[in-house]
Amino acid sequence: MSAPTSVQARLEQFLVERRQLGFSDDGYVLRSFARHVHATGHRGALTVELMTAWARSDRNGCIDPRTWARRLKKLRTFLRWLQQFEPRTEVPDDSIFGRLPERQAPHIFSEGEIVDLLACARRLGPAPGLRGAVYETLFGLIAATGLRIGEALSLRNGDIDLKDGMLTIHRTKFGKSRQVPMHPSTVDALRRYRWLRDMAEGPPAEDSPFFVGTRGRRRGLPLGNHQVHRVFRDLRQQLGWGNRGAHHAPRIHDLRHTFVVRRIVQWQAQGVDIDQAMLSLSTYVGHTMVTNTYWYLSAVPELMALAAGRFESFTVRQEVQDA
Repeated sequence: MSAPTSVQARLEQFLVERRQLGFSDDGYVLRSFARHVHATGHRGALTVELMTAWARSDRNGCIDPRTWARRLKKLRTFLRWLQQFEPRTEVPDDSIFGRLPERQAPHIFSEGEIVDLLACARRLGPAPGLRGAVYETLFGLIAATGLRIGEALSLRNGDIDLKDGMLTIHRTKFGKSRQVPMHPSTVDALRRYRWLRDMAEGPPAEDSPFFVGTRGRRRGLPLGNHQVHRVFRDLRQQLGWGNRGAHHAPRIHDLRHTFVVRRIVQWQAQGVDIDQAMLSLSTYVGHTMVTNTYWYLSAVPELMALAAGRFESFTVRQEVQDA
């Protein structure tokens, strides 16, 4: 790039276009890369060497090549987009740190872990204050509905119908909108949070954010994705969870995975026809293809027994038919 600031300018242009298409973004990660380019004083085309050095400079001091590979992977869509303006921009491939598996097994939270997370979030200071209620309600909503973190943070007051118990999710990850019915207990929790928020901040407009910052310059503004992940990381460290997933640690997104897995397990216990119910679950969580929902049967340990049982019953039927 001819000037360091042009990387940042192109990046912001890219993020705007992605949001308009309904995609959630890795804005924090991409801005971290742009800051790295600026700090090194790099000029000219962006190179794989520059990207590799950034991927290795994880501030947590991680030495796992898989983490470096995941960081590089998050650059690729932006870099391919950037090539239309800077044709000499390089795009890193899987040969640098090795190929990642397409999807890694998530950490499936136990009921006790979710209860502890919400209780720990509730105690966030300063007290008295709204901050604890914001994070308790946010994490609880994701656990109860399987929303993506970006979908929850994008909610506006007008998107939440507490009378009919319905969320409206606008232009999500794949540019589609959907409605999400809520359990009465979830509605009660949102109603309680809204009352506390309005007591502290005053009645908001319909298009104002539902989840708001409570401190400093962010007070009353939408919660930021990086801010929420930082709070979750601090709570995770306080709680000292063991990690049962293939990622470096339990993540917010694993609350969504947990919602899907618990729903399938409950259906199995109730004798529900899983194949008949899978399409409705896929629609509820906003998957574009039902195969994305079936992935859980083969990739999540908690559901492997279910998958094995389904395969066994299928083979028995085939043997009977062939007899």
